[in-house]
Amino acid sequence: MISETQESRLPLALLALRVTVFIVFLLWTLDKFVNPGHAGAVYERFYLIGGLGELVFLIIGLAEMVLILAFLAGVYKRWTYGVVLVIHAISTLSTWQLYLDPFNNLLFFAAWPMLGACWALYLLRDADTLMTLNLGNPDPASG
Repeated sequence: MISETQESRLPLALLALRVTVFIVFLLWTLDKFVNPGHAGAVYERFYLIGGLGELVFLIIGLAEMVLILAFLAGVYKRWTYGVVLVIHAISTLSTWQLYLDPFNNLLFFAAWPMLGACWALYLLRDADTLMTLNLGNPDPASG
């Protein structure tokens, strides 16, 4: 049984997760605009996709920006939270080699709690109501 105090704190906790996940994704997205060469190196090394030009990263960056702004606004949660979860899962799992040498790649381990945050947000998306636009989302009161 969840107490009233816990129930009143849940939306605030979910907002904190949503905003902090957004901040990380925002920096990853801005990297595609500011330093497309770095983004290209990341895609080539971790996703085995090479030879993409700056225009491709601009398009990917624009699509990502739309996605993460919708995620931040809490709209179409099943889709936006789900796609953010899948993208981050792919990002986390694609760097598996770095986890084999943990003490030289400690920062990569920060991806795991963020993945947990994305998973929690997806599972609890209907309870994430604080500062959302609620477009395309079921009315929590209707069940």
